[in-house]
Amino acid sequence: MTIQLQPRGISGRWGVRTAGRTGGRLLLVLGAAVLPVFAAGAQGATKTQDSVSTGTQPVTLSEAIRLARQNSPASVAARGSVESGKVAVRTAYGAFLPSITASFGAGRQFTGAGSLTRVNSAGETVTIAGDKWNYNNSLGFSAQLFNFQNIPNLHAAKAEAAAATQAEVTQSFTIALNVEQQFYASLSALESEQAARTQLAQAVQQLDASRRRVVAGAATASDSLTAVVQIANAQLALRTAQNARRDANATLTRLVGSSVPLSAALNDPEVTARDTVQIDSAAVVARAEAAPNIAQDVYLLAAAEQRRKAARAAYLPTISANYSRGGSGAGVYGLGNNPFIYTGQLNFSLSIPIFNGFQREGQLANAAINQANAAATLRDAKLAAQQLSVQFIDALRLGQEQILVQTASIAAATENVRVVQQRYNLGLSTIVDLLTAQTTLNQAQANLIAARNTVRLATAQIEALIGQPLVTVTTGSNGVTR
Repeated sequence: MTIQLQPRGISGRWGVRTAGRTGGRLLLVLGAAVLPVFAAGAQGATKTQDSVSTGTQPVTLSEAIRLARQNSPASVAARGSVESGKVAVRTAYGAFLPSITASFGAGRQFTGAGSLTRVNSAGETVTIAGDKWNYNNSLGFSAQLFNFQNIPNLHAAKAEAAAATQAEVTQSFTIALNVEQQFYASLSALESEQAARTQLAQAVQQLDASRRRVVAGAATASDSLTAVVQIANAQLALRTAQNARRDANATLTRLVGSSVPLSAALNDPEVTARDTVQIDSAAVVARAEAAPNIAQDVYLLAAAEQRRKAARAAYLPTISANYSRGGSGAGVYGLGNNPFIYTGQLNFSLSIPIFNGFQREGQLANAAINQANAAATLRDAKLAAQQLSVQFIDALRLGQEQILVQTASIAAATENVRVVQQRYNLGLSTIVDLLTAQTTLNQAQANLIAARNTVRLATAQIEALIGQPLVTVTTGSNGVTR
């Protein structure tokens, strides 16, 4: 806008004030044109209570975790690994047992004379009709009496089965952590949405007050336009929070494995209790050092050691035994008037491996590498437990302190907004002062929401770290029991 200075001969004074009033009217007209659009959207947004949860089914935190542990593909795979470990142990035990084989057969022999011969029970050769059936059966046993690989293989199978059991526990709490992350993200987005609605309502009130002051000549038109921009920003904050909550609910539905859209239940006492939970740091560290994931690595290291022993045993000889008994004849499997003549055989064998193309050497080298890898993994897991214990405990306590500080900050910022609003209405403060006060309040509210989310996530991370419910490391009467 260009301000032109008029000479005294026209108005008797310079026309700066006149031009300012003209520009103010233009800004006021422009504000009045865009105001209904923002005001209508703002009123609709403030009246909407919970559009995100429409069509969804609320679910509590404990129920969501239970369903996720039941339906998660990772959980199903972990349970399958446990069953596979049990089967492997049973198979390792089976290596000590003999193999039993039974066979039954029947056949006919055709000759040119239409007959065949056989030896009877007296040792005489007799001729029978060629159209008769000849039957046979046998029973055999075979076993390895001494195989020095069987014992370490059995111990390795037991250790791997125990590792699979610990892996299932670890996976269970990992799934719980993933569910809690989305559950808390949904609740945080809801708090942000509520804060945005409050911010939007304040912006609408501020716009109405600014318009009245501009009309009365107590403020410039930029105050009204600034209020319009403030409404637009509040609407964007509301939309952002709603989108974040909708996304968190969608992810929660997938993790739970539900065909019905879910949403985080409000006022869940288990969630509320986490904001003030007190933990025993020494107990957390002690349980972290014996967590299921570390126990899993211990068992895997033991299994690797046994596999290496089994690879060494491949250089030792093996002793096997075989026994078989069978017979044949014209009677149906030796029944009736024509019993079979049975014969038996017992064999012992000693097998000494001398050279097999360096296969044993390759297996032994791989077993040694696997053992070294397992030892390194275990060492790193123990160090990670120490690191994460410090990290999660500090995050929990810092978040709890932030909750106290931000709660007091919100109270102070709310009072400051009230005072600055009154001063603005009296013309003692500018719109900039009011916006600064409101921004401080909005930031304090956002910080409180973030602090609550930090505390809740830290408690979930501690549970996932120690592989136990949080009640095992809480102090006082405000522990969380699941």
